[in-house]
Amino acid sequence: MNRRAFLAKSAFTASIAASMAVLGGCGFRLRGSDSLPDLPTVTLEGDTRSDVALSLQTQLEATGAGVRKDAPWRVTLGSPELSERRLGAEGRGSREHEFTLSIPISLQQRSNNAYALNHEQVSISTRQRVNDDDLLNRDILVSEVRRELSQQLAQRIIERLATLEVLGV
Repeated sequence: MNRRAFLAKSAFTASIAASMAVLGGCGFRLRGSDSLPDLPTVTLEGDTRSDVALSLQTQLEATGAGVRKDAPWRVTLGSPELSERRLGAEGRGSREHEFTLSIPISLQQRSNNAYALNHEQVSISTRQRVNDDDLLNRDILVSEVRRELSQQLAQRIIERLATLEVLGV
């Protein structure tokens, strides 16, 4: 390792250590299992085979809520839709794209069929640099973006459900 690489690595390590000390001093904590909301058990209906639905089921089970057929609440998922918007000037090659994954959800109480959410659109966005000239790698990159957005969207749905007072959370 040459001197320049060693100094760069040392500076990077020092900046990480300083950041951790500053964040730790102000009470910052990384999300862990103790920050997961307490949700009741739900039934998933609708498009339950999408990546969002599979991720939502996994994350609900991680919160302790779980998914059961006879649960007191029904979450109905629409089909997730990925939209892509090119940012910046027209031209060839690599440029910034904004990807948005959205899904309509409904939450209904089984006992009286009352809706707490009725066809509410939940979405998440990210920006990614994409080379439009490299089609193979572009498809792989878009698939990876979709997978990551599906996980983040499932988390956003859980956060949205946790804000509802009717759930008693």
